[in-house]
Amino acid sequence: MSAGTGVTTPGSAARIVVGLGPVDAALVQPHLGPDVVFVEHPTASDLAAAEGAIVRAAVAVDRDVLGRMPALRVIARTGVGVERVDLEAAQERGILVATTPGSNSRAVAEGAFAMIAALVKRVPESNAFVSDGEWGSAAPPTPGDLGGLTLAVLGYGRIGRILAGFGRAFGMRILVHDPFVAAEDAENVSLVEAVARADVISLHLPGGGGELLPIELLKTARPGLVLVNCARADLVTTTTIERALDAGILGGVGLDVFDEEPITSHPLAGRPHVLLSPHTSGLSAGATRETFRMAAVAIAEAFGGRYPTFTRNGD
Repeated sequence: MSAGTGVTTPGSAARIVVGLGPVDAALVQPHLGPDVVFVEHPTASDLAAAEGAIVRAAVAVDRDVLGRMPALRVIARTGVGVERVDLEAAQERGILVATTPGSNSRAVAEGAFAMIAALVKRVPESNAFVSDGEWGSAAPPTPGDLGGLTLAVLGYGRIGRILAGFGRAFGMRILVHDPFVAAEDAENVSLVEAVARADVISLHLPGGGGELLPIELLKTARPGLVLVNCARADLVTTTTIERALDAGILGGVGLDVFDEEPITSHPLAGRPHVLLSPHTSGLSAGATRETFRMAAVAIAEAFGGRYPTFTRNGD
């Protein structure tokens, strides 16, 4: 066994699971079972022997990568997106692809609501006001009130439902736009109505279907709308956001997702009323532990001859 494992003894027949991207061995090894060895920093020989792989969001698993892993039986992708995994190639090889839905739902909802609260209460501006020595020489920023605002949650899955609960706890009125779910506890309206009635919009929908909030639709919003996107960058383009900020349509913007990641510069960086986060809303300590646990359990299920609970392919 290669030095990358650091666990097995000569001649042992342990099954190998590798990490593709940063995966903490201490968080996954206990859930894989005693006959499985996790390799945190795999070498070429580790990849060749691997029967399982835990794959992080930023790592692409294409035909070339799969070709270097001839023994692979199961991929556990942290998170829910599989756009970076060649599902067709995996299916041809009979490789199961599992995900870890729900592992970071609360973390993302907390991150989105933290941005909402910071923007409404004008926390960044207040911090800059004091830090720049303006206190006493100019009028300070006036915080807004969360209570009484209308929060439109676009996408009412796990994350959206948690976020709506946070909003209710702060006295916000909740609107939902999601044509695919029954929102028993909230008013489910059209996208046009949601934009027109909202004081705050938070996006929790999948991307890939074109721009959800073009500038012409945003022009129907109340002036000073707060917009937070912790979902997919293509739901509203940077150009649209810039135009809406310049026109006073948007009074605050929080972004945790970008067209290309990582970024070293961005057109919105440094603008007032804008918060930018490095796609970490779902990477809290608790969420990271849970997504690794779920990924390891999926591998163990596959090794035990069962379909992982959240399999994205297979018969």
